[in-house]
Amino acid sequence: MPRAKQLTLSVADRPGMLGEIATALGEKKVNIVGLCAATQAGGGMIWLVVDKPAAAKKVFAQHRWQSTEEDVLAVTLSDSPGSLGRFATKLGKAGVNITFVYAGSAGSARKLNAYLGVSDLKAALKVRP
Repeated sequence: MPRAKQLTLSVADRPGMLGEIATALGEKKVNIVGLCAATQAGGGMIWLVVDKPAAAKKVFAQHRWQSTEEDVLAVTLSDSPGSLGRFATKLGKAGVNITFVYAGSAGSARKLNAYLGVSDLKAALKVRP
């Protein structure tokens, strides 16, 4: 099971911010494959997985958008009832705690990619969906 590079942006909470980020990435042919975003206390947080992390980081630096990078677990699951539950149960049985999860397209109508923050990435990489 692969790892993915998650990029986290801390940005202003204002109309059009997500559009500005997505457009800037698109102009550099960087595809967003997983995304989660939220606002809190006047700021915005965007967590994303892209196909070209190095290019995305250059875009962020050019726009002076603060970003960090971390490894997350990436797993392709069937797009069917119970598939996430079965996999999350396996992680739990392996002693791995899930701290967050979001999903994105796997390029197929019957599959999705899930990106998970986990307490023990090394142990999580051994768990099969």
